[in-house]
Amino acid sequence: MGATLRVYKRRIRSVTATKKITKAMEMIAASRVVKAQRQVAASTPYASELTRAVTAVATGSNTQHPLTTEAERPARAALLLITSDRGLAGGYSSNVIKAAEQLTERLKAEGKEVDAYIVGRKGVSYYAFRERAVQESWTGFTDSPTYADAKAVAAPLIAAVQQDTAEGGVDELHIVFTEFLSMMTQTALDDRLLPLSLTETAAAAAEGKDGEILPLFEFEPSAEDVLDALLPRYVESRIYNALLQAAASKHAATRRAMKSATDNAEELIKSLSRLANAARQAEITQEISEIVGGASALADATAGSD
Repeated sequence: MGATLRVYKRRIRSVTATKKITKAMEMIAASRVVKAQRQVAASTPYASELTRAVTAVATGSNTQHPLTTEAERPARAALLLITSDRGLAGGYSSNVIKAAEQLTERLKAEGKEVDAYIVGRKGVSYYAFRERAVQESWTGFTDSPTYADAKAVAAPLIAAVQQDTAEGGVDELHIVFTEFLSMMTQTALDDRLLPLSLTETAAAAAEGKDGEILPLFEFEPSAEDVLDALLPRYVESRIYNALLQAAASKHAATRRAMKSATDNAEELIKSLSRLANAARQAEITQEISEIVGGASALADATAGSD
């Protein structure tokens, strides 16, 4: 019985140590997600306004440009998948990888080849385990991305878009990341960055919010030069915003997972404590029974000798 009690106590100490770790990780993730949320809020207006600027240029001219013009027969698409460098975030990475797999299947069903670009060790490991080709990969900055990281990621993608498909270029650029909606809700999202879809945004660019028609634009030296200048900034800003949203989503997922782990550890400690108390009470009861039995046997022996 004493051995059983020691086992319970050892397990309680082990679970208590684990609880301290998960609680600390929960607090760290909570502090980081607030900072990441502020960065998302700060970067989103810039990305949105830049998208509107590109839309205004595209709707105000007839220039054929990779930024806004769809290929007649797109043959190859680039897919940028943003995952995490670390685990302990619940289903964060698995959900975004699943979304990337669905997008890949859809693009292949349309007859397009897919070139994969991966951010984060989880995505790199997933593709490496399945021996899939990856054009470029980046790791080490998913928890706290900077604009320089976004530029590094965007550079080969922009080069692929500007290159002819016969020489290894791509006709489309898709991005798969986790959109941060709230502290409790994060959604895996796939979005086409290039060519920019003007179906819904053209109406918004042509008319103001109050219905006023916006003036026509004149471009100097040309609309094509303007789009050439906006292309890298547009891609970089959208990728940077996606990296920030993914980072905020990862920290929120880690916080939620660590809170769940802490709560489970507390329940396990309570359960083990009850079992340990029961084992200790059984041990005390057994000792009392042995003492009473020994005293009774001694009294019977004494009475027999008299």
